Formats: sequence, C-alpha cells, structure tokens
Amino acid sequence: MRLTSAPRTLAALTAMTLVGSLTACGGDDSASDASKPLEFWSRSGPEGATTYKAILAAFTAKTGIKVDYQGVLEFDTQLQTKASSKKLPDLWINDASLLGTYQGQGYTTPVEASQIEGGDSIDAATWAQNKGLDGKTYAVPFSRQAFGTLVRVDWRKKLGLPQPRTWDDLTALATAFATKDPDGNGKNDTYGMVVPGSSKNGYIGWWGVSYIWQAGGDIIAPAGEGKYKSVVNTPQTKTALEFIRKQFCTPGNVVPGSLNLTTSEAPFFQEGKAGIYLTGPYAMGGYDKQLGKDKYEVVPMPKGPVGTTTLGDGENIYFGAGSKKSDDAKKLAAFLISPEGQEIGMKAAESKYPVVRLPVNKTVDIHTVLNDPRWDAIQKQYQNDSKTFVWSIKYQPIRQATGEAINAMMSSCTSDLDAGLKKLDTALNDELKAQDVLG
Repeated sequence: MRLTSAPRTLAALTAMTLVGSLTACGGDDSASDASKPLEFWSRSGPEGATTYKAILAAFTAKTGIKVDYQGVLEFDTQLQTKASSKKLPDLWINDASLLGTYQGQGYTTPVEASQIEGGDSIDAATWAQNKGLDGKTYAVPFSRQAFGTLVRVDWRKKLGLPQPRTWDDLTALATAFATKDPDGNGKNDTYGMVVPGSSKNGYIGWWGVSYIWQAGGDIIAPAGEGKYKSVVNTPQTKTALEFIRKQFCTPGNVVPGSLNLTTSEAPFFQEGKAGIYLTGPYAMGGYDKQLGKDKYEVVPMPKGPVGTTTLGDGENIYFGAGSKKSDDAKKLAAFLISPEGQEIGMKAAESKYPVVRLPVNKTVDIHTVLNDPRWDAIQKQYQNDSKTFVWSIKYQPIRQATGEAINAMMSSCTSDLDAGLKKLDTALNDELKAQDVLG
C-alpha cells in the first residue's frame, strides 16, 4: 500500500531531523572515529563485492588508509537502520537515481568537483547529473551505463534470422525463439524475452521505460522552476504499452510468470531458456562464464515508432552526513574515479562482474581496456541515444507507481489501457504534489 501525502511528508521530515542530528551528536566520539577504518558500503552481491575488494586493496596499498567494506543486498533497509542509530557509513555507492531521495532525507552531504582530486577528469555534463533541486552537487559520479538488447546469436543464426532492427522484427524474433526450437533439442522449452515484470520496486516500469521513450511517450517532464508534472497519459505511451502487452499476450514471447519476477528471479537468459533480454550490461561477465561470449550479442536498439532511445543509468559515490572522516572519504572517492580504480572495476579480473560499466573518467578508453565490441556498443548507445530518470527528486516512488500500474495493465490481454494511464497520471501528480515539486 502506498503512503498518503501526510505520512510520507512526516517520514521525510523525521529522517531529515534524525540525520541532521548526526553532526551535532557525533562529536563525542570523534577521537575514536579517527582511529577506525573508513566505513564504505556498496549495494552488491558476492560477485560485485569481490570486484570492490580488489579496488580497495589497491587503494589501501597506495594510501595506507584502511577500509571497512560491506557489500549489502538489502541496502535501503540497512541504510535506514544506520541512520536511525545516527551512524551512517562514511561513504557508499548506490544508484544515481537515488540522489534526490538521499538529499531529501538528509543522508548525504554536498560535494564539488574541485574538492575531489581528479574531479576535472569527469566531464561537466556528468557532474551536472548529480545536482539536487537546490543546485548543489550531492554525489560523485562513479559509473554509467545504458540498457542494451542482448540476443542469443547462435539461436538467431540457426534459424536464419537477421538482427532485429524494428519493434516488428523484435516481436518476430521472440516468436521464432518460442516456436522453432532454436536450441535444437526437439522440445518446446524455449521462450522469446526475459522480462523482470514484477511491480516490486517498480521493476516492470524500469524495464519498459525504454519502449515508452521509443514510442515518443514519457513518465514525467519539467514544468519550470524546478517543478515537474506527469505526462504519461498520452497516445504515445499507450502505443508502447500495446507493444509490451502484445509480447505478454503472444504465447511464448515472454517467459511465463514474468509479472511476478524481479531480475534476481529471472535467470532464463543465462540458463538457455530465453533468447532476448533488454537489460543493463553489468551481468555480461557472468553470461560469458555460463553461456560463453560467443553465444550472445548486443544488438543496436530496435527502433520504435519514434526512435531507439534506451534507459541510461549509473552509480554514484555518496558521502554520509555526520562522517568524521570526510578527508579520507574524499581520497577514496578520488581513487574510485582515477584511471587505476576505474580500470580495476571494469576488468573485474577475479569475479568477471564489473562494478564500473562505462567509465566516468574521460581519460579511460573502454575499447583499450576491454577490447570488446559489445561494450563498445553499450557505450555508443549511452553517448548517442540514452535518457535518464529525473535524479534530483525522490524518483523511487515515481518508479514504484509506474511499475504497479504497468504490471496491472499487463495482467490482462483486455485491460483498459486508457483507464490505466489515467489512473497512473493521477497517482504520479499526487506523488509530485506530496514532494512539493508539482508544477
């Protein structure tokens, strides 16, 4: 159940009061803090944590600064627990789209490029992505990425089909993968698309927004003077939802049960059960190990009615409010964005799970580091035709409302899309009003 405006506003004020007291209440143990290792978190499973440990080992060897590192899966819950005890980590890395949430809750402190050694190696446009509604910068860029369309190239070639260039091509390829036995085992056990279609954390909205943009639709848009409004209820967005629903309602085009699945519950691409996956590139190292890098390709985004825009995303370095180790935290941030730190995070030599997808350091050339045309394709898509969510506001409730609405509309092949979009439009504007950013 979603919160009403009053409780959500109260919760935000409580969090700001709580974390605002960190500085005032944290002075008594500053001496003991100085002797402790730097506390650093990331939202990571075991593979990502292994890559971060390699970066941190190099940092400590270079600087002598010790780091107490934790890779945390239930990140938001545990961060809130730390905030309630008035002891946030000194710094952490998490989704760039959470910038407005962390800033609004008072969890993170402002930073300027000039305060970070090597900050000028990140271009001004990337720094500008991390500005809050008040115009201050609230995080250091660490990694960027674009969603890409992954296709089982061996299946495609076995069936004699070309790379999909349009939505119609993509639909036809999904149907072929579901009906023409692309793995050659004589069984009807393959599917077209992997779709993390759960409403949990707005997964299906996160997956489907690229198609909305490709149709010329959108979720929210600027309304001037730091305000926003819903623009979801349009014929263009409806066109995208009709395309998505066509996949759900064509037997086999989407893995059955997808409306209940998150990314962690959808291993069908790497397990050889489905042949198309619109996703971030972070898991490609794992797919290389499980499938083999010769088994799949990254194809240019198939064109919708308007274009080929895809979701751009990334991770930021956030500095915890109340930290007594801000100087060491900034030194770690400087190493994380340095050529050495970025390259260790890209190569992921041990885990094969990169935590730096596309480097933010403009002196680092991804082709030179990885020599992988698939990553070149992801970078080209990000640079030339990607779009991000609005990071300066609390975007997670927007994503959640969008995911819930799309999930509900996809649950029936005869659902009223017009009514669903009208309801979503109202929910989005209500959320923007609750955040005091409705224009």
